[in-house]
Amino acid sequence: MFKRVVRQSKFRHVFGQAAKNDQCYDDIRVSRVTWDSALCTVNPTFVAIIVDASGGGAFLVLPLNKTGRIDKSYPTVCGHTGPVLDIEWCPHNDQVIASGSEDCTVMVWQIPENGLVTPMAEPVVVLEGHSKRVGIITWHPTARNVLLSAGCDNQIIIWNVGTGQAMISLEDMHPDVIYSAAWNRNGSLICTSCKDKAIRVIDPRKEEIVAEKERAHEGARPMRAIFLSDGNVLTTGFSRLSERQLALWNVQNMEEPMNVTEMDPSNGVFLPFYDPDTSVVYLCGKGDSSIRYFEITEESPYIHYLSTYSSKEPQRGMGYMPKRGLDVNKCEIARFFKLHERKCEPVVMTVPRKSDLFQDDLYPDTAGPDPALEAEEWFDGQDGEPIYISLKNGYVPGKNRELKVVKKNILDSKGTKNAENSSPAVKVAPIPSIVSILFNTGSSRAKLDEILKEIKSLRDLVSSQEKRIVKLEEQISKIAI
Repeated sequence: MFKRVVRQSKFRHVFGQAAKNDQCYDDIRVSRVTWDSALCTVNPTFVAIIVDASGGGAFLVLPLNKTGRIDKSYPTVCGHTGPVLDIEWCPHNDQVIASGSEDCTVMVWQIPENGLVTPMAEPVVVLEGHSKRVGIITWHPTARNVLLSAGCDNQIIIWNVGTGQAMISLEDMHPDVIYSAAWNRNGSLICTSCKDKAIRVIDPRKEEIVAEKERAHEGARPMRAIFLSDGNVLTTGFSRLSERQLALWNVQNMEEPMNVTEMDPSNGVFLPFYDPDTSVVYLCGKGDSSIRYFEITEESPYIHYLSTYSSKEPQRGMGYMPKRGLDVNKCEIARFFKLHERKCEPVVMTVPRKSDLFQDDLYPDTAGPDPALEAEEWFDGQDGEPIYISLKNGYVPGKNRELKVVKKNILDSKGTKNAENSSPAVKVAPIPSIVSILFNTGSSRAKLDEILKEIKSLRDLVSSQEKRIVKLEEQISKIAI
């Protein structure tokens, strides 16, 4: 009887191709921070890259079509007082990005529709709650304005960005530094990896550990853990002999892994990127010059090696384009943004096909930008599956909503620390809410500009009065002494 030697897969012949020089982003001072994050995040509109900055932390936000040499004076997002460690675009708004920093804060920014013209130092909201640097941030996949952050204080905080409040704080679950945190498909669970070598699956709203595996990888180097769409957990780590490993775990029984694949004895941490539509996982090792990819299936041995994209230059970090940002006419199934020391190079993964027709086996309906739930619904216990869109005619971006921060004034949490005990904060409605109300009621543009101007002058007045109050209080304290 004929025995098939080579496993059949439509992704067996996927090949990677680097963009030409004129399609790269050149002369970028990519951050030298030692934290093992991707340093880059991408959506169908912008690419954001953490860069070296004197006197604080900054990241660059470039429209995708802004290729070529990037001028040294190009404006950055520069509100952090310490190096930026992690950034991520909101999956429900292509103009909203969150950043975590060594200054112990998380900041959320709204980028103008056509990119930055001047440096941006004022975030929409500052989220303060960590006592040590914040190295991990990740948005909820299906609920609007829900953001997870994890810090070197071994704490995970889940925020309602719409109110600027910390809603859930997981303090006692991790005895050491958290290496990674990831949501499952509908955002009901998170999985984490920790310096104590344990993998934990956590129900954040019940604040309990659902499953745990101690010593998931024996090596001392950092691990990563992500959820697959079927609920299993995929981890990358190191063996006792410092060989890199890829392992698959069933959350219902984590005694033994479903599969462990040994790689090579390199010391670069693997960054896993998973495509739930095709069940392909891409491993990008920091310091490697290659991207390996595997197909995950339901039949043993579950993890099937596909191929490797190799290049000459090592990668400092990597950005991964959401599926809706790919070119379906070219059978593109993944696009990476590879960070070199001084540039960012797009790398396209393509399935070779002769037909020019839409390949629906490569592009099942994929998660779109619309959230299934509001933040309050998720915190109240509801779950929602991703809202899917078809890519048959390509993805057409819709109009992004303004990020609203209501109930709790942004000014309360920022400039009033010195005065908060002695004088009541002046409440000013955030501009985004008013903008959105005006647009909804169809008021004229002239009226809108007039009101925005007045709000700005009032805000300036409030700010100057607060400074004056602080100065007067200092004078009182000196007199009292």
